[in-house]
Amino acid sequence: MPTASSPRHVRCSTPTRSLGGVTLPDLAGELEFALRLADAADAITLPYYDHRSFTTDWKANRSEVTQADREAELAIQQLVLAERPTHALFGEEHGVVGDTSSPWKWVIDPIDGTSNFVRGIPVWATLVALTHVDHGPVVGVVSAPSMGRRWWAARGAGAFADGRRCRVSTVDRLDEAQVTITYSPGWDDVGRTTDLVRLQQSAYRARGFGDFWQHMLVAEGAIEIAVDAIGLQPYDLAAVMVVVEEAGGTFTDRLGERTYEHDSAVSSNGILHHHAMFG
Repeated sequence: MPTASSPRHVRCSTPTRSLGGVTLPDLAGELEFALRLADAADAITLPYYDHRSFTTDWKANRSEVTQADREAELAIQQLVLAERPTHALFGEEHGVVGDTSSPWKWVIDPIDGTSNFVRGIPVWATLVALTHVDHGPVVGVVSAPSMGRRWWAARGAGAFADGRRCRVSTVDRLDEAQVTITYSPGWDDVGRTTDLVRLQQSAYRARGFGDFWQHMLVAEGAIEIAVDAIGLQPYDLAAVMVVVEEAGGTFTDRLGERTYEHDSAVSSNGILHHHAMFG
């Protein structure tokens, strides 16, 4: 799996540019740093996972949290505070730290897919994103060490999977498309579960890959539509949003708004996105 020390991990250049009147820094440098943050997390999470040597607690929302989650986020937090002192950081386990007045914020999920991690299912990842108050996520890294996979992207520089440029598919018919659905009770609450079933019935093939992986499969062109659960948080979505969009895809909430800050998410190849809008 490519790492920050690998000579092939970044095949892009993102010079300083102005977008909407705001000057962005050299995003290649920020991407390098994001990859190092993912390396630091992997060095903690993978041994815990492989050796099954961790404790598990339960949050108030009945989701699991392990010492690997907490330690990985703390390692990332320490690096950001030391090397990006003018940035803020928002993590799932420890909240907001750093310069809270900064327009720049790192958004971190130390283990996306903790339930999988706890149960020995290798589909889990560390999500690292750099966001800007005006431009949203501009750098994203998704590192899945137990799968031996890593995806990354920076605005204007494209998306990469294990060092190879990735693009969404060009499938333009729903009956030829592969879709993935992540059901949650939130879909019942908004009265749209039957729409999810209908979408699956209309597609060529339906699966339930879930979490970060469904969106990365869209970015790689392996599937056309990924409908996530309802009840998401920004740290679930910021990094994957950058990768999907830089791969040429579309990323919105279930109502069609381009955002990483709402509680639902749909990614697609863009062509078929309208089939998964449930307003």
